[in-house]
Amino acid sequence: MKILHTSDWHLGRSLFGRKRYDEFERLLGWLLEIIGQNQADVLLIAGDVFDTSTPNNRAQELYYRFLRHVADAGCRHVVVIAGNHDSPSFLNAPKELLRALNVHVIGSVTEDREDEVLVLRSSDGEPEVLVCAVPYLRDRDIRVVEPGESSTDKVKKLVDGIQEHYQQVGAIAERKRQELGVQIPIVAMGHLFTAGARTVEGDGVRELYVGSLAHVPVNMFHVCFDYVALGHLHLPQKVGDAADIRYSGAPLPIGFGEARIQKVVSMVEISDDGTTATEIPVPVFQPLERIRGDWEEIHTRILELSASSSQAWLEIVYEGQDIIGDLRERLDEVISETEMEILRVKNSRISEQILSQMADDETLDDLTVDDVFERCLAEHDVPDAQRPSLRQAYQDIVTTLHETDARAE
Repeated sequence: MKILHTSDWHLGRSLFGRKRYDEFERLLGWLLEIIGQNQADVLLIAGDVFDTSTPNNRAQELYYRFLRHVADAGCRHVVVIAGNHDSPSFLNAPKELLRALNVHVIGSVTEDREDEVLVLRSSDGEPEVLVCAVPYLRDRDIRVVEPGESSTDKVKKLVDGIQEHYQQVGAIAERKRQELGVQIPIVAMGHLFTAGARTVEGDGVRELYVGSLAHVPVNMFHVCFDYVALGHLHLPQKVGDAADIRYSGAPLPIGFGEARIQKVVSMVEISDDGTTATEIPVPVFQPLERIRGDWEEIHTRILELSASSSQAWLEIVYEGQDIIGDLRERLDEVISETEMEILRVKNSRISEQILSQMADDETLDDLTVDDVFERCLAEHDVPDAQRPSLRQAYQDIVTTLHETDARAE
């Protein structure tokens, strides 16, 4: 049994205003080639197919065209779960039609947990693998809000709810395997943040739950799972020491912080001898380069890239001591005869001088939503004793907004 595990495509996402449809199209074409070359039986897409809950027509076209051609590449089944960026109702809408193409979509928690446990069959109708397809579990799916509960209570209920959900679908899968009378593998899917997992600056990975502490432990997964295919984190990685519990990571760099990270998809082979996962490197379809330093370092690096005929998109982070007011103009002149494009310039020296002054020309690109909230606390001289409760209320509101966005039609 060969399974290709991928996640976090974020179709439709732009990078500082630059559209990336050519990258997405080339990525999906490459995935079809990998499926055919490796004779993958099953494709697992572990959430965040789209970047927003209302993807535009171009992103949808790429997705449905890809699904149409998967069977042509020799893959018998595709299983798609929703991530926190996806709209559950949007993904679910064509699920009955897609099932005719052996594409199984689980966009939201089902009323009957058995509907999340799929029996995938071979071309001759024999059961060959059980998939516990668990979508992103939203706060309202796994806990009941009670008046007066503390942040610690909320986190415990969230983690307990997630663990209970996986234990339930695991038990159902074991029972179904016994009923089938065939010792076939059981694979789980999920879109969540596990304790101890790694992220990188600027990857756009959201905290999923209030308080940012609800990272689930690796031992929460049912012991029957031969492999757990996870999504949400953009770095490819094992979870702890468990080689059979993995994030495939995003196949494209979502931001400049991921520019030098080798992107992969995971090819999983399950046999009587056990489970092995092999990382297949994803080609670089559009080079990204973050250049940081003083003017001399930045200038030198741009000349090096130019000498190699680079077509990279650049993020420039100026960290020199001298204040350069015309930094952007200088940079535009340096790259004017190249095929490179500067998508973002961050003048740290100027920023340090003016941030505390709330200057009119400060841009939101320099701030996160959390930075803005902290600025408000400071601007209004909120006493330190009141800040923890206000931060908690703020986190509650942000989480609710993210979930409301995902429910949008």
